[in-house]
Amino acid sequence: MTAQRRRFLKMLAAGAAGAAVAGCAPGPSDGGRGAPGPGAGKPGQRYRWRLVTAWPPGLPGFGTTAVMLADTLREASGGRLSVQVYAAGELVPAFEVFDAVSRGSVEMGHSAPAYWKGQAPATQLFTGFPFGMLPAEFNAWLAYGGGLELWRECYQPYGLVPFPGGNTGTQMGGWFRREIRAMEDFSGLKIRMPGLGGDVLRRLGATVVNLSGGELFTALQTGVIDATEWASPYNDLPLGLHQAAPYYYYPGWHEPAGAIEVIVNREALESLPADLQALIETACTAVNHQMLSEFMARNVQALDILVNQHGVELRRFPDEVLEGLRRASGETLDGLAASSPLAARILKSYREFQEGVSGWQAISEGSYLGARDSRR
Repeated sequence: MTAQRRRFLKMLAAGAAGAAVAGCAPGPSDGGRGAPGPGAGKPGQRYRWRLVTAWPPGLPGFGTTAVMLADTLREASGGRLSVQVYAAGELVPAFEVFDAVSRGSVEMGHSAPAYWKGQAPATQLFTGFPFGMLPAEFNAWLAYGGGLELWRECYQPYGLVPFPGGNTGTQMGGWFRREIRAMEDFSGLKIRMPGLGGDVLRRLGATVVNLSGGELFTALQTGVIDATEWASPYNDLPLGLHQAAPYYYYPGWHEPAGAIEVIVNREALESLPADLQALIETACTAVNHQMLSEFMARNVQALDILVNQHGVELRRFPDEVLEGLRRASGETLDGLAASSPLAARILKSYREFQEGVSGWQAISEGSYLGARDSRR
């Protein structure tokens, strides 16, 4: 273990201990609905947990973040909290993570909220949604705009406590076997796209399927699907998607902030002493930011390999297509809000925060990027 990592773990443990002494429960505010109760465990007791993921074994960015979380919890707790990580299919299938943690078969999961629309449609709002906020904006909403309290309220009926557990940043628009030149090209298209982005394309006449990461290459190569999105270059490259579809589209209108979650069984969480509860929150915060930084750094290298070594053709969605997708997205989100009072409250909170923060973004990062890159 490097000296830098030792310092990080010491700071992590100190922060968690301070939170426990202060009586803080996980989350940015003590009064939010769904916040876990005070710890019931004994301080010296050791705990052996299992964490299941929705990712193929060893998948960079996703699977490796889950392993980093487990390693951090073990090392920062001095071995009091040991977490064994299982990739998708090793203990439960990718799309059964939510249910496995909910019923207490395992204590933790690492997944994407967009996968659980079948259990509770409002969950997919916490992955981020079409033409929504960027990662920094989204994290600010969670921490200071009431987003995390709403997230926990949404998961409370299922005995789950969610934590932000990673972010891909703004994603790519996906891999396509044929070009997208007009809105009509989505009609009849067979595409893998979970969550609200898939609902938008379904509205436009596409056939939308939900497949796990390990199934994508074969489905695309054999023509079972015509297109797929997954994440961004760093994560798409090892899946080999460039070998099955020549066109790589951007921007990722459907997931401008690909938020990933850590979900914890409530009873298991409340069985821990207060300092280990606080350590879970602190560790999740750390990997949430670490994963975003990793994707930012590695996407640069992976995109260069895809374009310059594998001949991938980058394509920007035409402006008229993006405008059509924006209109269809608004209609889809309004329909979700009409289906559930909770979804309506989440969407209202999200949209109001986005409206407020967009003004600041326009005069801060937006104007700066325009000035910095004006000669490109």
